[in-house]
Amino acid sequence: MSTDPTPAVAKAIVAHKVLNNNVVITVDARGTERVLMGRGLGFQLKPHDTVDAAKVEKTFVLDAGSEGDHERQILTDVPYAVIEAVTRAVDEAERMLGHHLGRRLTVAVIDHIQYVLERLAQGVRIPAASMPELRVLHPQESAAATRMASSISAALDTRLPDEEAVFLTMHLLNATRDEPNGTAALLFRRVQHVVATVEAGLGVDLNVESPDYARFILHVQFLLQRLVSRSMLRGSDTSFFEFAKHSYPRSYAIAERVKGYVREATGSELTDEELLYVIVHVERLAQQVSPGPAQTPVLP
Repeated sequence: MSTDPTPAVAKAIVAHKVLNNNVVITVDARGTERVLMGRGLGFQLKPHDTVDAAKVEKTFVLDAGSEGDHERQILTDVPYAVIEAVTRAVDEAERMLGHHLGRRLTVAVIDHIQYVLERLAQGVRIPAASMPELRVLHPQESAAATRMASSISAALDTRLPDEEAVFLTMHLLNATRDEPNGTAALLFRRVQHVVATVEAGLGVDLNVESPDYARFILHVQFLLQRLVSRSMLRGSDTSFFEFAKHSYPRSYAIAERVKGYVREATGSELTDEELLYVIVHVERLAQQVSPGPAQTPVLP
């Protein structure tokens, strides 16, 4: 489904199907189905009647086949207040990010928000997930998603759970990254797993607001991206790796667990140079949570 930037139409529009009081389907000269939306747009309208162009707030071009059928069903079933709130929030996110968010995002978010509202009405809430790594790795998308959640909540006079900003961020990442669908989400889940491994090894929840935490998150992201591009760090001098291995045994043991996870998840083996930097970052985090006489590593 794609969104037309301007809903205004120069010539008369003839209705083809009326999905409900607010959603009408027309067929253009090329035989393409186009969804027109607007409050009261389809009220008492019949096929072959002329659509009031002044009431058209948004237009979409439907996909062909089963995906288009699914989109049409969502736009038929979901209350227009939800559709309106989401489309306005998506428009605002596009302005914030300076990026067209693609033809699938709006309907995906409409479907998601309606699901959340139905669960809330039943007293069911998806478990909270703060995922602070997102704010470090993707600050622009995170800010836009937070604004989207706030805008939708205000428009519907319903407070969405705080974790909705996380889910909306993932939707935005999939829409804004020129990567295979889901790549950003997969990378993020791997970063999360590495963080969980380190926290388990240290026996603490890390301070997500600390600069050392932010540096660590960014390092893990770049490490995983280097694995994909096969451009891992390599060095001929192993002396500092051996020094770190023996000087920081707990951090080395945690780094070895990270190495094992990376091997299992990606099929790639971390070099000693890559492992060295993991040790250094873990030791910095260890010093943060349990300061001691040991010297904090000085590598960047």
